[in-house]
Amino acid sequence: MAPSLRNMCFGSRGQLLVFLLYFSYVVSGQIRYSIPEEMKKGSIIGNVAQDLGLDLKRLRLGRARIVTGESVQYTELKTDKGILVVSERIDREQLCGDTTPCALHFQIIMENPIEFYRVTIEITDINDNSPYFQRDSIKFEISESALIGAKFVLERAFDSDIGVNGLQSYTLNPTDNFSLKLHIQEDGSKKVEMVLQKPLDREKHEQLYLVLTAVDGGDPKMSGTVQIHVTVLDVNDNAPVFTKDVYKASLVENSLRGTLLTTVSANDIDQGLNGLVTYSISSSKVGILDLFQVDENNGKVRLIGKVDYETAKYYQIDIEAKDQGGLSDSSKLVVDIVDVNDNNPLIDMMSISKSVPENSPAQTIIAVMSVHDPDSDINGVVNCVLGENIPFTIQSTSNGFYSLVTDSELDREKASEYNISVTCSDEGVPSLSSSVTLTIQVSDVNDNAPVFERISYEAYIIENNTPGLSIFTVKATDADWNQNARVSYILEDSSINGVQVSSYVSVSADSGVIHALRSFDYEQIKDFQFRVKAQDGGSPPLSSNVTVKIMIQDQNDNAPQVLYPVHTSSSLVAEIVPRSADVGYLVTKVVAVDVDSGQNAWLSYKMQKTTERALFEVGLQNGEIRTIRQVTDKDAVKQRLTVVVEDNGQPSRSATVNVNVAVADSFPEVLSEFTDFTHEKEYNDNLTFYLVLALAVVSFLFITCLVVIISVKIYRWRQSRILYHSNLPVIPYYPPRYADTLGTGTLQRVYNYEVCRTTDSRKSDCKFSRPELFSGIKSENSIFKRDYCMLFL
Repeated sequence: MAPSLRNMCFGSRGQLLVFLLYFSYVVSGQIRYSIPEEMKKGSIIGNVAQDLGLDLKRLRLGRARIVTGESVQYTELKTDKGILVVSERIDREQLCGDTTPCALHFQIIMENPIEFYRVTIEITDINDNSPYFQRDSIKFEISESALIGAKFVLERAFDSDIGVNGLQSYTLNPTDNFSLKLHIQEDGSKKVEMVLQKPLDREKHEQLYLVLTAVDGGDPKMSGTVQIHVTVLDVNDNAPVFTKDVYKASLVENSLRGTLLTTVSANDIDQGLNGLVTYSISSSKVGILDLFQVDENNGKVRLIGKVDYETAKYYQIDIEAKDQGGLSDSSKLVVDIVDVNDNNPLIDMMSISKSVPENSPAQTIIAVMSVHDPDSDINGVVNCVLGENIPFTIQSTSNGFYSLVTDSELDREKASEYNISVTCSDEGVPSLSSSVTLTIQVSDVNDNAPVFERISYEAYIIENNTPGLSIFTVKATDADWNQNARVSYILEDSSINGVQVSSYVSVSADSGVIHALRSFDYEQIKDFQFRVKAQDGGSPPLSSNVTVKIMIQDQNDNAPQVLYPVHTSSSLVAEIVPRSADVGYLVTKVVAVDVDSGQNAWLSYKMQKTTERALFEVGLQNGEIRTIRQVTDKDAVKQRLTVVVEDNGQPSRSATVNVNVAVADSFPEVLSEFTDFTHEKEYNDNLTFYLVLALAVVSFLFITCLVVIISVKIYRWRQSRILYHSNLPVIPYYPPRYADTLGTGTLQRVYNYEVCRTTDSRKSDCKFSRPELFSGIKSENSIFKRDYCMLFL
């Protein structure tokens, strides 16, 4: 990949400098970039899509994302542009400290299919930290007899930057008596000493104040200072000398506070107080004073804090031995930390599929995880296993990476969810482990057709039903889930007597309720059948059919129809019975039918009205009219019989028929008698006309009275309004004995009634009382006034 050039500006003069030339490359699924620390948010690190040879569409559809496993994510992947940018401020010193090179390691994960690429971003240092001293001042007590060339170890300055930006040199001011000497030690650290180059004279200068300046190598350079306070003493011309230049010790990381590491020793050939040596930890790494302590009298070095192998594998401690005259020597203590198995494996779920289709083939990847144990050697070797009796297995793909895959076919109808427990254990003694539980949903595939509750359905409906009536409900279930189990009901096309079944019934697509679309008539159709299809919502959909038979039940909705005798308006039919007829003589037979069925069509005949009560009878079942006694001369020639025909329905229906019977021996006699029937008919027609006319007159009078009463009411209301708006006093009137004053009766509010009776109760005159205006009786929210007149007839 071609290198990318970055220009950054530093310094108050705004000079444009080429600060960093960084490049990226991709090798075997790994990409590496190099950037300076403290880049602004949004700064471009590199074109990931171009460097990895990926299409932007692949990044979007694969939901590419960064997995770091850290609480702070310093970078962000812009999938729409395929670039990697800075998302958080990167401080190399805070991130790595003295460790070099300093780098960020993470993975870019994509799905469908799952792919991941390792990304390493090296963070290069910039000069953003000044050198500093741990103390505000350095104090020395130096004998005036100190020899030229005497060395005084100065406190070491610290610079969080590294390389050329780190600490480079020291300067001392003034330099009348002392000069500086810089030593580069084996570990690369710089040891600075103040060397006496001119004898001290206590009588001239008892106190000396020097300024030690530490300068780094950045551009521009940055510096830090500390004041050196020198007290000149008399006659101490020998400095302490350590028995070793370097002391070594080992310490188990879980050691208790107070554990003895080693004992350092320094000799001073001076005698008395000038030969008394004290020990102290001088210039050391930041934080050393919180972990270790040296006894100033005997040189025993002890642990006072808590050390962690995973934080630091060794420590270098600078120890100073100083006599009472201010002369000193320094030595180094190197402490190696021994690892113990005190860290559980760390499980980082890099990618997980929340659901998997039930028709997924074996070896389908469900999740990818990384497992890391910060311990060393066998304490950091990790093995992962799954729970039993689940169709999944775990496979190690590379060092520290595992894939969770299907081991056999899945069936959502048997198990729709799996709780998979992954346990990772190290090989330490005792072994430590960590577990994580994954919940995997088995997504449904449309592999089950709907099944009806019955093989076929039969339903009954009474005729003359209301259109839209619910007849019954068909029900089908689908073992699938969600949309694949959503059953819709469809009425299949068919015809009944040449008419589409859809004009007879309908089926609700959601509930399966079958409705009647018309009113059925048992006399026209007694039963019919059709088919209903249940179809699920899958793609492609699955379906099943069921046969539904509807049977119409008869209702007593037809009255009997009399077929004989038949009467017409133009002619009159009469049966002739000779006066010589014997008992049981068959006069005629009433013939009737009922189009209903069953007991609704069972007919019975009853005599309702006769001219001569004891002369004729009708057969209950057959409708035959016979004589029940001998005809006499006293019996009238003209006989009218009224026969009622009833069915056996509930409730029953009936029909009546009038039978004209002539008791005579000759036809002229019959003819003269039945001429009266015609006159009687004309008389009845005239009577009907008069009744209709009287009803019209009464209605007119009623409407006229009603208009008059309403007009009077309106007039009185207007008069009361005029009185109300005037300033005249109003005296309320309350008729006695007619007021429900307590409001405890059936009325919801309090009313007054005024009842007037006519002088003659048998007449229909009504005497109206004058309207009374009152406001004294109050209900809950308002005052009511009423005028009532009761009419007693």
